Amino acid sequence: MSLGLEDVRKIAKLARLRLSADEEALYREQMGKILDSVAELSRLDTADVQPTASVSGAASAWREDRAIAFPGAEKILSLAPEREGPYFKVKKVIEG
Repeated sequence: MSLGLEDVRKIAKLARLRLSADEEALYREQMGKILDSVAELSRLDTADVQPTASVSGAASAWREDRAIAFPGAEKILSLAPEREGPYFKVKKVIEG
């Protein structure tokens, strides 16, 4: 796929990158190759391929997310300048 210098400059501006003329030419070539690869993949027939999140078939290695009591919580909370129940109390930092 042909990618023009104006496209590269627009992408660089969006990414807040300052590119030299040599870098623009290099990125034009590299991004063109990436787009060609994506175009080639899009031509493949995947109608009979089941969606998957992993190509290895391995089960998730992550443990179940469970809340558990931390044995030293009270000691840590006792060191806080302010607290509210079992929580640290801090100033609001988000304006809404």
